[in-house]
Parts: sequence; C-alpha cells; structure tokens
Amino acid sequence: MTAKVLDGKAASAEIKRELSERVKALGEKGVTPGIATVLVGADPASQLYVGMKHKQSEAIGMNSIQRELPADATQEDVEALIDELNADPACHGYIVQLPLPKHLDTDRVLERIDPAKDADGLHPTNLGRLVLNVNGPIDTPLPCTPRGVIELLLRNDYDLKGKHVVVVGRGVTIGRSIGLILTRREINATVTQVHTGTVDMGQYLRQADVIVASAGVKHLITAEDVKPGAAILDVGVTRETDPETGKDKIYGDVHPDAAEVAGYLSPNPGGVGPMTVALLMTNVIEAAERAAGAAE
Repeated sequence: MTAKVLDGKAASAEIKRELSERVKALGEKGVTPGIATVLVGADPASQLYVGMKHKQSEAIGMNSIQRELPADATQEDVEALIDELNADPACHGYIVQLPLPKHLDTDRVLERIDPAKDADGLHPTNLGRLVLNVNGPIDTPLPCTPRGVIELLLRNDYDLKGKHVVVVGRGVTIGRSIGLILTRREINATVTQVHTGTVDMGQYLRQADVIVASAGVKHLITAEDVKPGAAILDVGVTRETDPETGKDKIYGDVHPDAAEVAGYLSPNPGGVGPMTVALLMTNVIEAAERAAGAAE
C-alpha cells in the first residue's frame, strides 16, 4: 500500500479562490478585510513567514497591515501597538509573530489582543468559548492549524464521524486545541491524546483511524506504529542543520516508511503548513463578515 497524499497546497489554493469571492462580496458593502501582523525584532524566519502571509492575503484582495518594532522594544511599546490595532476599524484580525524577544511577557501580550480580532484563534477567551460550545454554531475565531488539519481531511472526502483520532503532542497550537474541534457534534470524532511522556505510545497509535502528529520529535512515528489504511497528518517540525550544505532542513514527526502502510498521508513540509495560512485568512474574513453584519 502507498498512501494517498493529502495535498495542502492544492486544498489551500481552493480555499483562497473561495475567499477571494467572499472578499469581493464584502467589497460591494464597502468593506475590505484587513489582516495585520506584529513583528518584534528581525528574526529572518519570522520575517519570511510574515512576508508570505501578507503576499497571499494581498493576492486575494485583503488589506495588508504590517507593523514592526525593534528587538529592544519595551513591554509598554508592544502593548501600545496592540491597543492601537484593537481600536483600528480597518484591522479585522491580526497575529503577533512568535517567538517574541525573551525580555517580553508573551502571555501578557497575547491576552491583550481583542478576542474578536484573534486571527490565530488561540486567545484564552476564544479557547474557553470553544470548550463551552459543543453543539451550537461557532461565531468566534477557531485555532487555525487544527482547523487546517480537519479541513484538509474534509476536502479529500474523508468522513471523520465516528473515527478514532490519536493526537500526538500537547502544545497549545495543535495538541491541546484540536480535540476541542474534533469532538464537536458536527465532526463527532473520538480523540485520544498521547505525548512524549506516554508509556508505550505505539499501542494507542495502532488503534488510530487518524494520527495527528505534532510532538516536534523527528521520525517519532514509524510504519510499525500505524494501522494499515490509517490517515496520518504530520504537523511536527524538527529543524536540523545539514552538515554538507550548512542549511537548515525540516523533518516531520513521521518516518517516511509510514507511507507504505497508511491510506492517507499529509507530509511535512507541504501538507498542513499551507492550510494554516489559508485558515488564518479565513478567520480574518469571517471577522470582517461578522463586523459588516453587525453594522447593517
């Protein structure tokens, strides 16, 4: 068996085409969705990531707002900028690019974001609302990487209802938050969470219909851990310097041999990464639609 590749680039391109139409519809109401980024310092990887987000958002007609502060910016400087974006009607959603310089209190910064403008969907208020809301429609931003994982499966006609999903990892970006969405009645999956402290992780992995790998441990999951035909979404990232080229190389949590056993595979890189950016833009456009609806 060779796994069917879940192509995040193709699925994200489809989402962006749909978002472009929604941006046009908002434009007819006199609204241009505004997405902003806050970058503190000049980390090359962060600059590249932020630049990619703005390039893609501008391509579908969004208003791109880039705000930068020097690496020695004070806590007060950063919080003042957050307050400015919270009050700016042209900004419908934004992110603070992480990591922040070590002298800043990251939690204080993130909690200062207006929950309605939380493009990442990870504000404590929005996570709390997700915890409380199992049945009803969601009208708050959702965590964009978990949302990207689920959307990638759905757009490949994978029905998650009744499936057993094993989530590997306990970080807030994916591991701790994806189960909240998967167990909503509209998705109706069963979730088991394991992590690097789990004894005999393989016994749980081999029961899984779907594995979401987000531990950040290179090739943690091998072919012998995978039930034949299972769907695997590799979201973990390990960076190592290639001794021959001196350049960083990215590895996922899933060993390449797992593709011979799995039924579906979202590789890393090239799988969920593009989906995260597409769903980030989706969060902002949905916020703009809510704001436009409230103004009518």
